[in-house]
Amino acid sequence: MPRAGQVIELDQGEALWQELRREALSAAAQEPVLAGLMHATILGHESLTDALAYHLALKLGNGHVDRLTIRELCAEAYAADPEITRKLERDLWAVRDRDPACRSYLQPFLLFKGSAALQSYRVAHYYWEQGRELLALQLQSQISETFQVDIHPAARLGAGVFLDHGTGIVIGETSVVGDDVSILQSVTLGGNGKERGDRHPKIDRGVLISVGAKVLGNIRVGEGARIGAASVVLHDVPAHSTVAGVPAKVVRGPCPLEPSKTMDHSFGEGI
Repeated sequence: MPRAGQVIELDQGEALWQELRREALSAAAQEPVLAGLMHATILGHESLTDALAYHLALKLGNGHVDRLTIRELCAEAYAADPEITRKLERDLWAVRDRDPACRSYLQPFLLFKGSAALQSYRVAHYYWEQGRELLALQLQSQISETFQVDIHPAARLGAGVFLDHGTGIVIGETSVVGDDVSILQSVTLGGNGKERGDRHPKIDRGVLISVGAKVLGNIRVGEGARIGAASVVLHDVPAHSTVAGVPAKVVRGPCPLEPSKTMDHSFGEGI
């Protein structure tokens, strides 16, 4: 079993689940008032996906699509598409690795709404891909109301994605987000006008998009690029560059390697 606080290797899904259970046991002992929550959401389940299906059902179930139905929909998606589980493991690792406020896997799994919104989107995306578009859109609506994160179920998001805080993030229908991307609160990946078809941004691997940035139109943000806070991006962004401003322009040369992992937003010398 891994040490407390140890970052789990990406191919150790079972080890991650065991670490999450260990953290839940520790939390139940340290904070007895939450012992019932730990047992209901984690310790009473046999796998990571069983626990997640239960947890998302508690968050998303309402009078239109109740908790039992949400739980069954999640379980069906996880059983049919193992890729969802692989991405879940990568996503949890990403939060634990990149968020300095995160001290365990338990925190993002139970408490971080950006993480919950991302995992809920993955279920909605599965049903969109199955041609059940109305169901997927209903799930999107419930996700948006519950977590204040609005991701169209047709959008395509890779693994190891980190939605920091989550509040106000909007990702449009034809958006594509690569692996290992970090997106902060109030970011929009939107269209530019009322045209139909492929109209949303394509975000390559390892990009960092800072607070409040707006990336608009069918443009590409190259691998390992960095977008400054409150920027409005209307044109392609070169790989491994930093852009900022309204409209956004390249402000200096190469940015740090893997900015989405360093989470470095500064423009100072030596970067």
